[in-house]
Formats: sequence, structure tokens, C-alpha cells
Amino acid sequence: MNVLSLFDGMSCGQIALNKLGIKYDNYFASEIDKYAIQVTKKNYPDTKHIGSVEFVNGSNLPEIGLLIGGSPCQSFSLAGDGSGFDGKSKMFWEYARLLKEVKPKYFLLENVKMKKEWEDIITREVGVKPIKINSKLLSAQNRDRLYWTNIPNIGVPEDKKLILADIMEYEVEEKFYLSDKAIDYMSRLRNGKPRWEYHRNPIDGKAACLTANMYKGVPYGVVRLNDCDQAATLQMKGNESIRRVYGKMGKSPCLTTMGGGHREPKVFDSDRKIARKLTPTECERLQTVPDGYTEGVSNTQRYRMLGNGWTVDIIAHIFKNIPLT
Repeated sequence: MNVLSLFDGMSCGQIALNKLGIKYDNYFASEIDKYAIQVTKKNYPDTKHIGSVEFVNGSNLPEIGLLIGGSPCQSFSLAGDGSGFDGKSKMFWEYARLLKEVKPKYFLLENVKMKKEWEDIITREVGVKPIKINSKLLSAQNRDRLYWTNIPNIGVPEDKKLILADIMEYEVEEKFYLSDKAIDYMSRLRNGKPRWEYHRNPIDGKAACLTANMYKGVPYGVVRLNDCDQAATLQMKGNESIRRVYGKMGKSPCLTTMGGGHREPKVFDSDRKIARKLTPTECERLQTVPDGYTEGVSNTQRYRMLGNGWTVDIIAHIFKNIPLT
């Protein structure tokens, strides 16, 4: 079987195939990010990179048994600019073009939850309705996605009930923690008690929560978001989502590209009573990617490609139903 992967990134589809022991003759990967290509080549040196999807000609490829891809989601996302097919997500049409050109036996398309009108257009183009699967069922990350596929008998996987505590590292470099200045500020008394203790919000019997300023540690209100147990809010510049701090007894929020600027999800270290960023290894585990898979590039690039990637165990859950005869 030959595989064609569009928008391949760091090749999560290839990880899933290998995890299942599914053999393939050639893995053709369309990708333009040099760091993602570097990581893929490190792990799978036989990958055949074929450049930008816009220049891939299906007639120049051998028979394709499996076509996969997650086209750009930025303008489909509910957190995006709402431009839909007029924005970056218009790259879906390249997937649709190649689906018609290569006529694979099986295909998989992944994307975010989106407006029903856009979902219906994609459904009409690929000929199947999507199944919605949240990565939280097989990982400690809350990541709701739509999967269009003609692979038969795909259902929602059984919940493994994983939480952040199951994937967290317990020996973490200091650079991932708040500064000494912030820690000192939080230890000062306010109304007779340390700021660490100022805000308590016991939820379902869990430990006290705190809110903190990124620079000074000023406490603010505590909230809980769905399955993600938010333990604190950092007062810092940027979108509200990057200021959230999550407790280890809940799920991580959905990983994004996290390209610097403190965009990495943050967790609360209950032993040291301080917030810190998730490490690249922890983000690999949230995406069910092997530890160290993304090593060899900067942490910024590791975070970015992991946020762009797939939750491997969800893809493996789908691929395991590919008939091998």
C-alpha cells in the first residue's frame, strides 16, 4: 500500500501506522515546514517528501491506497477570524482535488469543529459525514475534532480517563517555572494570609485554587472550564486563553501551535505551589506521540508542530479498521 499524506507536519499519520504495525510501500508526504520535515526525517528517513500540496500532481504518483490529511483550520476554527473558505482553510480544496485525482481506496480528513454550513460543504465534497471524536477519550488533552473517512466501522473509543497527572514530568527545568520575583510576591501576606491562600475554590473536593499575575502574582478569580480543571489565571498580556493555569487532576486544554509568547498551556505544581508551562515532552504525551520524537529542533518549534499535529492514538483508533486484505 502507498500512502499520500497532505499537510503532513511531523508525520503523525506515519506514527499511527507504525504503532499498529500496518505495512506500507511508500509514504509520500506533502509538507513545507522545514522543522517538521527535519523531525520526520529523523524518525522516518525513508519518507518521500514531495513539497507543497499546491504542486502535487496526482497523475505522477503510483496507486495510492490511503490518502490522509488535516487541512489548515485557522479560518474554520471558532476561535479564528470566521473567514472560512476565504481564509487559510481554503487549502481544503487541494485535498479535495487530490482525492479526485488519486482515487484512493481509503481516505481520512481531519479538521476542527466549525460552522455547520462549512461542515456540510466538506461533507458534500468528500462524500461521507464526519464523526466527532474528542482526544480526551484517549489522552489527557481536551481536543474536539471532526474526522471524515470511508474507513469502515469507526466508532467513538472508550474513555481511558487520563488526566494531566498521568503525563506530567516531575523533574522539570527551572526555566518552565515562574520567576523568583513572582514567587516572593505570592508569599507576602494579604489580609493576614499569603496570596497563595487568598483564593480558595474547592471543586468536587479538590485542593484550593489560586490566581496569579505573571509578573507580580496578583490573585484574581478562579474558574473551571468544562473538563479542563482551571486552577488559576495569570495576569499577563495576550488572549485570555494563554493566561489559564490548569490543575493536574483535570485535562489539558487543546494544544495550539504555541509559537512562543508564553502561549504554552500552564499547569499548577501543587508541591511547589507555583504555575509552570507544560514541557515539550508533556505536550508529546498529550498528543500520544513517543517521548523525544520532536527532539532536535528548538522548543518553540517543538511546541508549534505538536500543536499542529494529530493525537496519534485517535488516528490509530481509526486506522485499525483498515481492511488489510
